[in-house]
Amino acid sequence: MQNAGIAALGLDWRYVAFDVHPEHLREAIAGAKEMKFIGLNLTVPHKVLALDLVDAVDESARKWGAVNTIRFEAKDGNGTWQPLHAFDDVPDESRSHGFNTDADAIAQSICEELQVELRGARVLLLGAGGAGRAAALKLAEENVAELHLVNRTQKKADELTREIQKRFPNVRVQVGYPTHSIELVLNATSLGLKSDDSLPLDEAAFPLRNADAVYDMIYRPAETRLLSAAKAEGCRVANGLGMLLRQGARALEIWSGKPAPIEAMRRALEQNAYGK
Repeated sequence: MQNAGIAALGLDWRYVAFDVHPEHLREAIAGAKEMKFIGLNLTVPHKVLALDLVDAVDESARKWGAVNTIRFEAKDGNGTWQPLHAFDDVPDESRSHGFNTDADAIAQSICEELQVELRGARVLLLGAGGAGRAAALKLAEENVAELHLVNRTQKKADELTREIQKRFPNVRVQVGYPTHSIELVLNATSLGLKSDDSLPLDEAAFPLRNADAVYDMIYRPAETRLLSAAKAEGCRVANGLGMLLRQGARALEIWSGKPAPIEAMRRALEQNAYGK
């Protein structure tokens, strides 16, 4: 996806993947800065750790408590920090600047692909881990009317509930399944990655027919057991490919300063994920 976007923009860059142990994340970021990388993407379990490892934190990363995109910057002749792409000769002094493109991508994908108006919506969120927390806080910022949290461990759901109540007091948030119909079910758990996984929700406690739409953050397989069951009940459904696309496109914009070539990136992503 990123290399397709880079090529479409005519940039002489290359996007590559590295396995980095969490204990070595500090050294990896410092090494990339010294080698004058344009930027980095980080995935789990690095996103929260990176908050304390970057030199500057954007409001997006501070707000959601995680960094998934780093841009390396240097000072121009006026002493202003600029992205490295702005320099022909990169100065020796540089810094790492952390951003978060995940949260906005979640909301944008849900709205565009499921035609769900988040403001005033009633939502059941499955999972309160890293992805679930980011989704919950973004949904609360979008002024959903109700947010119902279900998680494997009660403690984590309770902690997230208290955080939302403190930061977004106008949102009605509670742990457990709703007893009425809702606009959206959002799966932020890993249940569905394997073909023999159980459903991430208890249909006896909440029948899927009581939801208008279901969004599964998992994108491979394209149709999880949850989405298949939801489709059979007449729900509108979407997987997480759109979220992946949008967070990646925003990251490319942060690095390059140019609008992302969304369709070129989408085609590459679908080819890689589904072979089509």
